[in-house]
Amino acid sequence: MRKNLRWKLLFIAVVTLACIAGFAGFPPKLANMKERIHLGLDLRGGIHMILQVVTDDAVNMETDQAVERIKEELRLRQISFSEVRKRDFKHIEIREVDPQKTSETRALIDENFQYWDRSTLPEVPNSYLLTLRSSVEQQIRASSVQQAIQTIRNRVDQLGVTEPIIQEHGVASEYQILVQLPGVDDPSRVKDIIKSTALLELKIVEPGYGPFPSREAALSQFNGSVPEGKELLPSVRRLNDPSQSGEEWYLVNKVAAITGKDLRTARPTSDEFGKPIVSFNLTVDGAARFGRVTEENVGKALAIILDGKVKSAPRINGRITDSGQITGSFTLEEANDLALVLRSGALPARMIYLEERTVGASLGADSIRHGVLASLVGLAIVILFMLFYYKLSGVNAIVALILNLIILVASLAYIQATLTLPGIAGVVLLIGMAVDSNVLIFERIREELWGGKNVVSAVNTGFSKAFVTIIDTHVTTVVSVLFLFIFGTGPVKGFAVVLFWGLLANLFTSVFVSKVLFDYVLSGSPRYEKLSI
Repeated sequence: MRKNLRWKLLFIAVVTLACIAGFAGFPPKLANMKERIHLGLDLRGGIHMILQVVTDDAVNMETDQAVERIKEELRLRQISFSEVRKRDFKHIEIREVDPQKTSETRALIDENFQYWDRSTLPEVPNSYLLTLRSSVEQQIRASSVQQAIQTIRNRVDQLGVTEPIIQEHGVASEYQILVQLPGVDDPSRVKDIIKSTALLELKIVEPGYGPFPSREAALSQFNGSVPEGKELLPSVRRLNDPSQSGEEWYLVNKVAAITGKDLRTARPTSDEFGKPIVSFNLTVDGAARFGRVTEENVGKALAIILDGKVKSAPRINGRITDSGQITGSFTLEEANDLALVLRSGALPARMIYLEERTVGASLGADSIRHGVLASLVGLAIVILFMLFYYKLSGVNAIVALILNLIILVASLAYIQATLTLPGIAGVVLLIGMAVDSNVLIFERIREELWGGKNVVSAVNTGFSKAFVTIIDTHVTTVVSVLFLFIFGTGPVKGFAVVLFWGLLANLFTSVFVSKVLFDYVLSGSPRYEKLSI
C-alpha cells in the first residue's frame, strides 16, 4: 500500500510542478503573462459591435452585372432587342427580341445564364423574363456574409489588434456579424475602416460632357435621362480646401475598366508637392487590360471612383500599365486608412451597425480589481468555514481547493484562453463547488464514524459512497457547460471554458488528491482511533 501511495504522491507532485512551470514561463512561449491568459473585451476594454450585412446589395450587383452581360452577348451575336432592364433585384426583362432569332436567343440564355430561370413575358411579344434561382440567391447572400467577415478580418489584422473576435452572429438568415476588438484606443477610426465599402472603380469619362455643376445640369444635356451604357457620378470636394469646394458631376461608362479586384497592392505615398496620395499596382491580368483601355482612350479623362464618388479624373496622356495614383486632398491618416482598406479588398455589401458598445480600459481595470477582490474574499470565507466546521480535516479540503485553483489557472494559460468577467464569476462559483464535493465526502465519513466504524474504514467508505454522487453532478454540469460553449458567444464562452476546466480539476483534487492526503496521514498509524472532522 505504501508503494502505491508513493506513486500517487509522485503523480500529484508532477501535476503541481507542471502547473508551476506554466506560471514560470515554460514552455518559453508562455513566458509573457499577456500571452498566457488573454483578457477579454470586458476586462481589457475595446469595442463590441454587431453589424448587419445588407445582402440585397450583393444580389442587386449580381443582377446589374447580368443585365450588362446580356446586352453585350446580344450585341455580339447581332440579335436586336428593344430593351434589357432590371425589374427588381432578382428579375430581368428582355423585351422585343428579333423574332427571326428566337432559338438562338433561348440557347444563349440557357447556356450563359444557368443561374437564371427563363420564362416568357405574355404581355410583350418575343420577350423573356429571367428569374434568379432561390438557391443561387441564398448562396449569394451567405457568400457575401463570409466575404464581409474575411474582409473585416483582413482590415483588423492590418490594424494590429490582438485576439479579435469576428464571426457570424445569430441565425444564418439574419446575416449579422459580431465584431469584438479588445484594446482599441480609437473606436471612431476603427469603425470607419470596418464600415468603408472601399469599392474602387476606374471608368472612362465621356469626352465633351462635363464636369457638370449639378446633376440637374447634366440631365438637361441629355433630355432628362442618362444615355444608354453611361451613368452620372458625383465628385464631392473637400470643403476645407478653398480651391476644391463644391460638387461636380461626371458622365462615365457604366462598365468599369478596372476594379479593386484587380489591385495587387496599395500604399500611402506623397506627390511632388508633398501631399498624401495613395499609389497602387495592378495584377498581371489587370495591368494588361488597363494598358489596352488606356491606349484606346488617349486624350480622354479617367475617373478614379471610390464608393460611387469620383476622387479624381486625370487625363490619359499615354498607355498606362501596372500602376496608378489616387489623389483627393487626403490627410496622412486618411491616405493610410484608404490604402489599408484597398489592400484588404472591398466589402461585398453595405454594413449597418445594429449594436455598438465601447468598454474603456479604466472600466476593465475596475472589473479585474473587483473580480479578484470577490475571489479572494470568497476564498477566505470558505477557508475559515472549513477550518471552523471540519477542524483539521478542513486543511485537507483547503489544500485540495488551492491545488484546484492552481490547475485551473495553469490550464487556462496552457490553452491561451481568453478570460472574461463571467470567467472570473466562474472562478468564484468553482470555489464553492470545489468545497461542496469535500463537504459531501466529510459528511459521509462522519456518518460512518457515528455508526461505529474505525477511522480508516470510515474514510474509505465515505469516499466510496460519495464518489458516484460527485461523478454524477460533475458529468451533468459538464454537459450543460458544453452546450454553453457550443451555442454561446463571447463572455458566455469564457464562462463555459473556465467552468469546464475547473470541473475537471475539481474531480481530480476533491476525489483523488483529498483521498491520497487522508491515506498519507492515516498510513502513519494503522490504528488511528480519532479523526478531527
